[in-house]
This record gives sequence, structure tokens and C-alpha cells, in this order.
Amino acid sequence: SGSGGGSVVFAPGVGGPRDYRLAEPSDEDFDEGDEGHFVPPEPPPLPESDVTSRFAWLAVVGGPVLMLVAVLLQWEMTWWLTTVCIGGFLGGFATLVARMNAEDDESDDPGRGAVV
Repeated sequence: SGSGGGSVVFAPGVGGPRDYRLAEPSDEDFDEGDEGHFVPPEPPPLPESDVTSRFAWLAVVGGPVLMLVAVLLQWEMTWWLTTVCIGGFLGGFATLVARMNAEDDESDDPGRGAVV
């Protein structure tokens, strides 16, 4: 009776398929026709934000975070704490929406769409 194992035994000195290693590519592998390795360009710097948008984002994120901290620490939810949390979120959100660029919604730009 043979063993019912599913393992494969290779001859001594013969490596299995997982023992195969690829050679590391070097610069000598390229000839004159190859352009070499791709190096992505530096990304453009982030646009500078003004003070109003920074405070608006702080209110949008800070309001819910303050309410979550108050619930987790079991603070008493007074009227002023609730007003600061909800009012900050709504005020910051309204400020960000009001400051959105109106030109993004214009659809009469001839540069968009397919050219036939």
C-alpha cells in the first residue's frame, strides 16, 4: 500500500519550480533603441488655500469629531455643545458650497466633448 500524500519529491540536487529565481535587470540589458526606465515627473504643488476655506474645513471635520468625543467621554450634551457641533458642521459646509467655482458647471465650453 502506497502513501496517499499529495507531495512531490524531486531528485537530490534538482530544484522545484519555487526555487527558480529571475535575474535582476541591469542597465546593460538595454541597447541604444531602448529609452531606459520610466521616471514620472514631479507632481505640481498643492494649491494654497486661504484662511476662510481652512476654517470651513476645520468646522466641517471638527464638528462631528467634537460630538463623537463628547459621546465617547460621556460628556453632558448641553445646548451650547450641540449648537457648536451641528452649527459648525452646517456653517462650514455652507461656506465650502458657496465658495465653489461657478465656472465648473458651465457646459458651453467648446473644448469639451468628442471632435468628429
